[in-house]
Amino acid sequence: MSEVLLSAGVMEYEDTGGDGPVLVLLHGVAMNGSLWRHVVAGLRADFRCVVPTLPLGGHRRPMLPDADLTVQGVARLVAEFLDALDLRDVTLVMNDWGGALSLVADGRDRRIGRLVITSCEAFENFPPGLPGRSLCVAAKLPFAWWAALTLLKLRPLRRLPFTWGWMSRRPVPHAVMDAWFRPLCTSAEIRRDLRAYVLGVPPDDVLLGWAEALRTFDRPALVVWAAEDRVMPPAHGRRLAELLPQGELVEIADSYTLIPEDRPERLCEAVRGFVPHGR
Repeated sequence: MSEVLLSAGVMEYEDTGGDGPVLVLLHGVAMNGSLWRHVVAGLRADFRCVVPTLPLGGHRRPMLPDADLTVQGVARLVAEFLDALDLRDVTLVMNDWGGALSLVADGRDRRIGRLVITSCEAFENFPPGLPGRSLCVAAKLPFAWWAALTLLKLRPLRRLPFTWGWMSRRPVPHAVMDAWFRPLCTSAEIRRDLRAYVLGVPPDDVLLGWAEALRTFDRPALVVWAAEDRVMPPAHGRRLAELLPQGELVEIADSYTLIPEDRPERLCEAVRGFVPHGR
């Protein structure tokens, strides 16, 4: 892993390097960049894949105590990350976490040449669905917060609907999830960071304003949505594609939210068809 110092602290990232078009791949809450391991394996021959580990609970390095880790604060860290690495004309790819959509409304999208939005938070669905609402309720009570996150160490609980059971049709390997949850289970500072994020969701009118601002994104955009998603409503994917002036929609069957886990080969195919590359 490489690392870069940002205003909020040190962010780790993977960079495959190479001269191909740059893909920046963003994961969701209580995960890390390994969510994209199959997609990176399928695309790295023709693309430079840059995968930051966002401060959303799966990060190993705590952020500074006074860091802005609200939804928009983390999105601004993404823009700062692109600046720090001087990445230009990137294809920004997001799954589960939809906070990066605020970069358009915030006027911080100058380094983004294309958007690939795969099943993620949108409109007022922040935090998303039953898992997100459960996390939000726990975050408001310190002991419940500690208990809820510590219970993720218990593997049988990971497939319940209010944890990760509705996030993927196929179980994510326990070794991968162990790495996702270890920081939360072992570090009070990481739990603090995630709690700041969960409690930093803006009101619905702000969230809807972010979505409406997508009408101003005048560059190519691809919306890839899980047709059977139980956390991110499929209707949201269709609405996003309609808002984007150059929006295209691809629906993927036999998948829940975590398309990079359930159908990585189909997602790779969609990205290859959308982003020009050498082959």
